[in-house]
Amino acid sequence: MTKITNSKQYDLEDRTLEYGKRIIRMSKELPKNTINFKLIDQIVRSGTSMGANYREANETETKKDFCYRIRICRKEGKETIYWLNLIIEANPEFENRIKPLLQETTELVKIFATILEKSK
Repeated sequence: MTKITNSKQYDLEDRTLEYGKRIIRMSKELPKNTINFKLIDQIVRSGTSMGANYREANETETKKDFCYRIRICRKEGKETIYWLNLIIEANPEFENRIKPLLQETTELVKIFATILEKSK
């Protein structure tokens, strides 16, 4: 029997890791100033937290704990959208660079919401 693989299929652990790397790379490119230092600190925390919490969710032993961790993933995603919008406000010249990150964040939030809904 032949196994069919989908080249667009992503492992969510890999996807959130790559997402976190993108957040870090974008943060490194921002101008170094007082406002950006604070924004970068926040965006790196929330943007990388999704992947870490998703991994923790996959290691839980109870459905309740799994759902709790997925809620954190979703919450951190929503927070990341907030920080990305503030970074655009402070650095409008980066808007085109940040828009794909906003799109990916929105998709991840929707994925976590779907996982949560199907886990109930």
